[in-house]
Parts: sequence; C-alpha cells; structure tokens
Amino acid sequence: MMTSTIFLSLLLALLPCVQSEITLIQPEAETGHPGGSLSLTCKTSGFNLGSSSMYWIRQVPGQGLEWIVYYYSSSSNNYAPAIKDRFTASKDTSNNIFALEMRSVKIDDTAIYYCATDIYRSGAPEYGAGVGEPLIFGAGTQLTVEPGQKSIVKPKLSAFYPPKSSSKDAVQAAVCLASDFFPKDISLQLAFGDKPKADVTRPSVLKPDE
Repeated sequence: MMTSTIFLSLLLALLPCVQSEITLIQPEAETGHPGGSLSLTCKTSGFNLGSSSMYWIRQVPGQGLEWIVYYYSSSSNNYAPAIKDRFTASKDTSNNIFALEMRSVKIDDTAIYYCATDIYRSGAPEYGAGVGEPLIFGAGTQLTVEPGQKSIVKPKLSAFYPPKSSSKDAVQAAVCLASDFFPKDISLQLAFGDKPKADVTRPSVLKPDE
C-alpha cells in the first residue's frame, strides 16, 4: 500500500513537467506590392501565448537570419531599425495567433519570415541581445514583394487620311494609329461613313467603298 502511494505521489509530481507539443503554424507564401500592406500570421499551440516571448525573424535570399522583432506585450517589445516604423507585431490570445502587420512594404522586404518562441523567457531583452534558450521556429512564410500590374491606360488614337485622287482605279487607305496604351491587347473599330468595321486586332488597310 505504501509502494502504491509513493508511486502515485511521484506521478503527480511529474505531471506538471509534461508539456504539450509546441507548434507554430504559418502559411507557406504571401505576396505583396511596393507601398502596400499585408499581414503575416502564426497560429500557436502547446503553450501559453500571452505569457511567452515571441519573435519574427527573416532570411533575405542569399543572406543569414535577421532578427527583426522581439515581442512580449504592447509595452515590452523591440524592433529592428529597418522595419521599426513600418511593421507592428501583436498577440491575439483568444485565437492563439501571433501576427505581424506590415505597411509600406518594399521589394527589399522579400524574404522568408519565421515566427519563433522562447517559452522560458519573459520580459524584453535589449535588441540584439543573445537569447538564453534555443528558439522554437515555425516553418516560415515566403513573402514576395513584386511590382503590381500597371493600371489600364487608354490608347492615344491618331487618324491619317489619304489625299483625294482623280483616278477611279487608285487604291486609297486610311490609317488609325493607337499608341501608349496598357495592356497591350487591344481591339479597334474602324468606320467609313455609316459602315463600321468591328474588332480589328491587327494592322489593316481597307478601301473606302468596302
């Protein structure tokens, strides 16, 4: 009976040390455009997000890891100078989400963004200070910042008419020039008098009497 009691006491003592598996789930990829805004998210589980130190770390292509955000709370955090006025981290403890709001993004912000946690640390260290315990990383989100599609630009149209000819057999042609437009696919409609010619998509020479 005493052996069973001792075993039960040891089991209860060990239970608080058993932790759930810590997971940090991130979307695989996001796309942004220069000057735009977007949000990166990190779904957490297996630990108390509200009382844990969190990080955003990025890796620009061809470079090493760059620590850009340490975040414990709205009053206890540190940001890298390069992103301090543009990026804002936050915790949504009701949904266990650690987020990074990004404003005025640049092409240079293209990188893999990792969320990470150090569940053994609380309070804000000085920016760039060493981390006391190994970090646990998410799989990372590939962020690509690329130029956006150009706005639609209406074409400039110029018409060129042939001089009058006294010859009945002369072939005359009118030319319509479309320039400075986007996108490059275009459909034109030519008309002579009350006879419209629809959907001309390539250079054409038409007789006035057709």
